[in-house]
Amino acid sequence: MLMEKASAGMWRKIDTRYNLIGSECQKCDALYFPPRIICRNCGRDTKMVPKKLSGKGTVYSFTTIRVPSDAFKESAPYNVAVVALEEGPKVEGHVIESGKKVEIGTKVKTVFRKMYVDGEEGLIHYHFKFEAL
Repeated sequence: MLMEKASAGMWRKIDTRYNLIGSECQKCDALYFPPRIICRNCGRDTKMVPKKLSGKGTVYSFTTIRVPSDAFKESAPYNVAVVALEEGPKVEGHVIESGKKVEIGTKVKTVFRKMYVDGEEGLIHYHFKFEAL
């Protein structure tokens, strides 16, 4: 069996890596992020389907990290926010420096950026972050 060598192109083919994909209940329309396989409202009496989220939202709450873990030392200080997405779910993520002040109520959009690197020549980890609009 021929296996594809791991590459940036291969990772980009995985839909959930570079998109906000949640799940939606077919019975009550409840929307979840991260995705769930069972609806909190309907239990197992329904089917959950993938739902691509817009990534647009509003800062619900935030804090500034001044003394980070070793993985994020070079980024400090930085903001981490809880963002209420337009579709309803609340998600947590870093807010990238864009020159705009971050406050409760600030409109943001999702962007995908490097989070950290494992070692000097290690795997680069990407994740969603938020950018103020």
